[in-house]
Amino acid sequence: MTELSDRLKQFGLSMHPEKTRLLEFGRRAAIRRKRAGLSKPETFDFLGFTHIASRNRLGRFTFRRITIAKRQRRKLREIKRELRRRFNRPVPETGLWLRQVLQGYYQYFAVPNNLNSMNQFHFQLSRIGFKALRRRSQKAAKRNDVRRELGLSQCHSG
Repeated sequence: MTELSDRLKQFGLSMHPEKTRLLEFGRRAAIRRKRAGLSKPETFDFLGFTHIASRNRLGRFTFRRITIAKRQRRKLREIKRELRRRFNRPVPETGLWLRQVLQGYYQYFAVPNNLNSMNQFHFQLSRIGFKALRRRSQKAAKRNDVRRELGLSQCHSG
């Protein structure tokens, strides 16, 4: 750890002492921990993903990365707030904005084994958009009509 800390100091960087630690993680970590009578390797959060040491269907070691749920909920709350702010803007403009948000989310979080989180985000975003659009009018709106009007039906969700 001190070697890494010294190396970072050369570039004017530093490590946070409470957030930085060494984890036993990787292909052999599960085997070593099992022999020592410990549980599975710890998971850790980094760059918006929870990193998990796992095994695939064939029993081979693999890394799983899934979206951090807490961050996903926070992002959905921010979008909901922004939709409230955009309440009186034209529907096609709001739909374009929502499509851009969804596309950006997909471009960052589209990694292997993260499909469930991506589908959940798409579903929740459609739901929030539907509710926001329904609030604008006295008329009853059908979910598919609203998704088409907002342009969310054109986005790939899986």
